[in-house]
Amino acid sequence: MKVYSSEQIRNIAFVGHGGTGKTSLTEAMLFNTGAVKRMGRVEDGNTVSDFTPEETKRKITISTGLVACEYKNHKINLLDTPGYADFYFEVVGAAAAADVLVFVVSANAGVEVQTQVIAEDYPEGPRLAFVNRMDREHADFHKAVDSMKDSLGKLIVPAQLPIGAENDFKGIVDLIKMKAYTFEGGVMKECPIPADMNDEVEEARIALVEAAAEGDDELMMKYLEGEELTQEEIQKGIKEVAANGAVVLVFCGSATKNIGIQPFMDFIVECCPSPLQTPANAGKDIKSLPAKAQVFKTIADPYIGRLNIFKLLQGKLKSDDVIYNLNKEKEGKVNQLLIMVGKDQQSVPEMDAGDIAAIAKLSVTSTGDTFVIKGSADTEAMPPISFPEPTLANAIAPKSKGDEDKLGGAIQKIMEEDPSLTLNKNVDTKQTVLTTMGDTHMDILKDKLSRKFGVEVVVEPLKIPYKETIRAKVEVEGKHKKQSGGHGQYGHVWIRFEPNPDENATFTFKEEVFGGSVPKNFFPAVEKGLIESLDSGVLAGYPVTGIQATLYDGSYHPVDSSEMAFKTAAHLAFKKGMESAKPVLLEPIMDVEILIPDAYMGDIIGDLNSKRGRVMGMEPVGKKQRVKAQVPQAEMTRYTIDLKSMTQGRGKFHMAFSHYEEVPAMDAEKIIAQYKAEKED
Repeated sequence: MKVYSSEQIRNIAFVGHGGTGKTSLTEAMLFNTGAVKRMGRVEDGNTVSDFTPEETKRKITISTGLVACEYKNHKINLLDTPGYADFYFEVVGAAAAADVLVFVVSANAGVEVQTQVIAEDYPEGPRLAFVNRMDREHADFHKAVDSMKDSLGKLIVPAQLPIGAENDFKGIVDLIKMKAYTFEGGVMKECPIPADMNDEVEEARIALVEAAAEGDDELMMKYLEGEELTQEEIQKGIKEVAANGAVVLVFCGSATKNIGIQPFMDFIVECCPSPLQTPANAGKDIKSLPAKAQVFKTIADPYIGRLNIFKLLQGKLKSDDVIYNLNKEKEGKVNQLLIMVGKDQQSVPEMDAGDIAAIAKLSVTSTGDTFVIKGSADTEAMPPISFPEPTLANAIAPKSKGDEDKLGGAIQKIMEEDPSLTLNKNVDTKQTVLTTMGDTHMDILKDKLSRKFGVEVVVEPLKIPYKETIRAKVEVEGKHKKQSGGHGQYGHVWIRFEPNPDENATFTFKEEVFGGSVPKNFFPAVEKGLIESLDSGVLAGYPVTGIQATLYDGSYHPVDSSEMAFKTAAHLAFKKGMESAKPVLLEPIMDVEILIPDAYMGDIIGDLNSKRGRVMGMEPVGKKQRVKAQVPQAEMTRYTIDLKSMTQGRGKFHMAFSHYEEVPAMDAEKIIAQYKAEKED
């Protein structure tokens, strides 16, 4: 592939709900450029952008596919993104690199949930829409356009109209050029505009000309004064509104039958903004600035190593250039600049501002990092890419004992390419917790761990980190006396246990010993014995918190007393004290914020009540409501799935630890009974 200048580059991301045909649209465009000789099919698992075993097995896009193609002396970087909520982080990365978002909508379904979510998250900037699957049963272009008007929040204007629908779909009318095209076997032929469409075409053309006039003050003035705009002026206005995002222009076709794709590609190269023309670069001469880039995606492979895919934000970059990572403050070398075409790579000697490429073997560079040419005066890193927070916690363990280190290393590699994951070791439950975006995300990770790293994992029930404490004040004796020939063992303490007056303190130790009944040199042993006892309470073996212990009396033996004996005596006193001081179970309470459309408010409140939650407040956020609540963690382990079900995928939530509270008696009885049953087993 040759080197293209910034003016000849188009960065396009296909986004939208799963199953709308984004991958098929990518495949049709590749076929029309001659990059592939035969169009692949998602059903056959042979498309260019969906090439991982997990994608071909499930017939869905899981990871954004970067496909560069050449068309009419332009380079189009296509980003084929997943349409399922579990992989939304891939959309976020692609949106950071794309100059134009194309919402792909199914003609028989209209705007679906994930399309609406993306539109809400990315309301500004250059955006187009493509109504795909016009050949399918119940295809309705106008109904699909109407659904966009309700969801995409901008002026929605068709740039094309379909000729026919369902089995009769055979072509499109280009409202910009006022030409009609039919397609037979993927071959495009110009034809007269069907006579029975004249009224529809005239009405749609008027709306398009009005939209074009929006793009330029002079054109608007001329239009308002009743003068007719020339074809050249209309084209100019359309380029302006396409670049500034004021209007969402709508195209249509059938990707699998390659109908309407070539006119759409023509529009991309003729009217879509180059990296020089985007709102973000308005007034900047990005070509003359020193090289600066941001990584938006990382691929980690146990064999080829790390591959960083980035967008060159400004300047020119060449193979063998030395670069400097502003986030990690480390140097690196560009061994090769790689152009990605699915899983294949092509080397180029250099690249211009606005282009997208990959570099292998940058050991410290990861997704979101900014790098510049070594010696650049520019030391300001780009803002980090804000990836969605994972919300479904899974306890994982290797299937084979002894694979713990291998599992840890494999997950760290996967986290390099999946910034939405978090991994931590829960010190209370001793579980390794991997938090993902959902069940499907977890299933994919299990497959990857097995295929790429040879580690089989099992997902275990997530344990809740309950704690135990006391509600009463007691004084107890702990006495350890043992004689077995020679020196014996003797430790004797009286300890007062009571709830800790400091609500935030786990444990406080005091001493009020008078007269030397317990020598001072044994105080640390008593304290240590009590601290060790905190690991396991008397109700269900959970860690103990909120205790104050005061050593106030005891006795010792001048020969048989030792630190170990007093530690043991403290253990005995602790067990007695816990049992008689009204022990209770505590559970973690989470602060939860839920963002939902108004229509789901009743369902959400009712569900929170059923989960023993307390609603703390509600506030409007645009057309949505933010609900704040406090809910026991035990009730929230599957809330990601519950919320998707209740809101059809339109809800989002954030959860963080707040405090501990006493478990209600009935629930506590179940937890204690389960603990005893497991102990007996």
